[in-house]
Amino acid sequence: MKFVARLHAEITIKSRSVRKRHGKVLTNNLRKVLARDDADVYVKWLWDRIEVSVTPESATDANAIGKAIAEGLSCTPGISWFAEVQERTLGDFDDVANWVGEHWAKSLQDKSFAVRVKRKGHHEFKSQQLERYVGGYLLKAAPNSRVQLKDADTEINLQITDQTIYLLGDRQEGLGGFPIPTQETVVSLMSGGFDSSVASFEFMRRGARTHFCFFNLGGDAHEVAVRQISHYLWQRYSSSHPIKFVSVDFAPVVEDILSHCDNGVMGVVLKRQMLRAASHVARFLKAQALVTGEAIGQVSSQTLSNLRVIDSATDALVLRPLITKDKQEIVDVAKRIGTEALAKSIPEYCGVISIKPTVRALPDEVEAEEAKLDMELLKQVVRNADVLSMQDIAEQAEQQTTVAVDQVNQSKPQTIIDIRNRDEIEEMPLRSDLPVIEIPFFKLQSEFVKLDANQHYLLYCAQGVMSKMQALLLHEAGYSNVSVYQ
Repeated sequence: MKFVARLHAEITIKSRSVRKRHGKVLTNNLRKVLARDDADVYVKWLWDRIEVSVTPESATDANAIGKAIAEGLSCTPGISWFAEVQERTLGDFDDVANWVGEHWAKSLQDKSFAVRVKRKGHHEFKSQQLERYVGGYLLKAAPNSRVQLKDADTEINLQITDQTIYLLGDRQEGLGGFPIPTQETVVSLMSGGFDSSVASFEFMRRGARTHFCFFNLGGDAHEVAVRQISHYLWQRYSSSHPIKFVSVDFAPVVEDILSHCDNGVMGVVLKRQMLRAASHVARFLKAQALVTGEAIGQVSSQTLSNLRVIDSATDALVLRPLITKDKQEIVDVAKRIGTEALAKSIPEYCGVISIKPTVRALPDEVEAEEAKLDMELLKQVVRNADVLSMQDIAEQAEQQTTVAVDQVNQSKPQTIIDIRNRDEIEEMPLRSDLPVIEIPFFKLQSEFVKLDANQHYLLYCAQGVMSKMQALLLHEAGYSNVSVYQ
């Protein structure tokens, strides 16, 4: 099987040297992302397109492999669109028309269509002649279909190179943007909510290597959840390059703020301290900017006046890709990229809650409150931060493996704990012969102690990462009667 992918339009209008660099980077990224043990995958850059040829080891796996390749192409930044390609030796017009009809006739019923032919090489016919012939054949083969050269429902594309003819399938949309890492490195302040996950995705899509900096305000369960979202974003959209996850225990800093700062400016001071800490992380990772998911007016700390005061705490460039977005727009993007179900499960950890938060913080007043804080404490929590790669996170989850169903001690009754959120469970209920109880992951640590210790519990989630991480936390807490449902 073969796929053809087109570069994003912004790449094609760049200078020859820049376009060449982007094309080579994208080709190398695809080689990493699409590599498989059960198929030979060959990726070739041809200036105006990238061709991906796939040879499965087993014909029975071809359909699943084709879907996996299409998924990889759809999630790799830099691709405008792609399509699966059928190829054969060029025959006469009847052979070509019958071949096209086998693939398209059924789907063209009651639709408008246009046939497009592009040729390279010397042939005894013109492209328009073949377009008309194939179009006439499809009109007869597809009831109630009609030819429409502009804005057709379906466009059928044929490409001929010498004596080989290629038929393109349905175009599938790519991410657009630029290949990673054709843009400079950034550090995204990741809280695990809708905003930070979407902001991180936007920079991945634009070709920036995006590391994650997490300020832990909610303990181990909170960190496990944010790790899962970060790992998901990396695995789906930027797995071609290594990414760091930096976790900073910010509880001591929050306690310092609560003990010494005026209530009205606590939120602004907390954000300033986060930016200061993130700036240290950015220097360590050689990043050129910080990324946040803030949107203007969403909460009191996100007025323009407060954002200006917050940004003055650091010399680092602070970028806010969602600054003008409505909340629903952000949630819609989160749903499209796959983080919505994860993000909605994470409780809000505000750190500090002001009774009457100011919407126009004054720099002098904020600096006066900050003078009461222990700035050495901020440096200390950054020095003590945990730095993990995405591979580390995946390996940790795998190593704790926890036991598969057939390896569990059969002497104890088994119960499945579905740790997904309510919407995920309603959309795709878990079917099993074993009893199933539902405990959202963020309540699992507190609820597990109430369960029957004579039962063995199997944790279940959609991707499998969260269940492994939660099992690890429970093992570390001294519980041996828990494993992962596979």
